[in-house]
Amino acid sequence: MSPEPESQGEDPSPSLEGWDPANDGPVDVPDVVEKAFAYRGNVSIDTTGGRALVGYLFNRNASGSRAFVQYLDDKGDGPFTLPYASIANIRFTGNDPAKGNSYVDYQRRKAQNLSALDAPAEASHE
Repeated sequence: MSPEPESQGEDPSPSLEGWDPANDGPVDVPDVVEKAFAYRGNVSIDTTGGRALVGYLFNRNASGSRAFVQYLDDKGDGPFTLPYASIANIRFTGNDPAKGNSYVDYQRRKAQNLSALDAPAEASHE
């Protein structure tokens, strides 16, 4: 049995929403692709040709010399395929719909709801 995450009021797996890997130095494309694949919101893919492609990255193949990502654009069109070699950066520009939905937040909301349910019952016994 694994231990429960320690609750210090912080989400143990913070959202990548708003993160621009290029601000942290040279971009490790395979690493950023993996993070973008696990991300639940739209991303902006900056290409080596200078274009910015906005969409949802839903698939990737990192093996071999023909590594690629697949994404749907922000209009829902696609899928489109883009080779890793064409990716300069991936920015996490879209809203993360799971942000604030961590287990720590769930426990906090549950405790608040339980105390709210108990409060009227305690007040009526006075």
